[in-house]
Amino acid sequence: MPSQLVCRPERGFPVAALRVSGTLDQVTGDALQQAVRLRLADQPTLLLLDVAGLRIGDPVGLAALSAVVCQAFEWPDVPVVLCGADAPTMAMISDAPDCTGLDFAGDYAGALATARAETVPPRIRVRLRPVPDACRQVRSLVTQACSAWERADVASIATLIATELVANVVRHARTSMEFTVRPLQGGRLGMTVRDRSRRMPKPADAGLSDAGGRGLRLVRDLTDAWGVLPVTDGKVVWTRMRADTL
Repeated sequence: MPSQLVCRPERGFPVAALRVSGTLDQVTGDALQQAVRLRLADQPTLLLLDVAGLRIGDPVGLAALSAVVCQAFEWPDVPVVLCGADAPTMAMISDAPDCTGLDFAGDYAGALATARAETVPPRIRVRLRPVPDACRQVRSLVTQACSAWERADVASIATLIATELVANVVRHARTSMEFTVRPLQGGRLGMTVRDRSRRMPKPADAGLSDAGGRGLRLVRDLTDAWGVLPVTDGKVVWTRMRADTL
């Protein structure tokens, strides 16, 4: 029989929690990655994986787990905690060099309760329609956020980046969207747009006479990092704006 892996999410911001059961191998690793990407799209503060019912059927499947760790570290920069792993599973994961960024907890319920009791970092999220006025709305929102978080010094650049992110959805994805802005460690600012299109954006090499095509190049040049997280119902374009942006 083919191996099976079940990933059951538990709702409740700000912690992303998945109960993972079944067999992890080369075949089922993709299911794990897809389930985790959906949880990361909500930009949690922590990713908990309850693996009490997980069996490592093939060490090759650990590549999917290491990919999860790398994705969570790159964005949204959240720790990954494995809960309830039995001794053989923990030993196999601990021996995998690409899984060194994982933390372990014995009790899933206790880890979840502790994480949910912690202070939630500030963030602002708004739903927008794919209309030109969305750009004006997001500029106003980011200006207010920068003022509230005492980052008025970067407001002009932040509003420019936010406008380009939203305008890209209006022009190309043409779906409803969720825009999120939040302060990050080190004085940085994070901004994301989640839409319902699977079309992947990329910076265009616009010529001098071209009317457009420079938006994502501008985002790339003005941020510390940016990327795209594909999920089953669309994608998230994320950015990290460096603290020393002028």
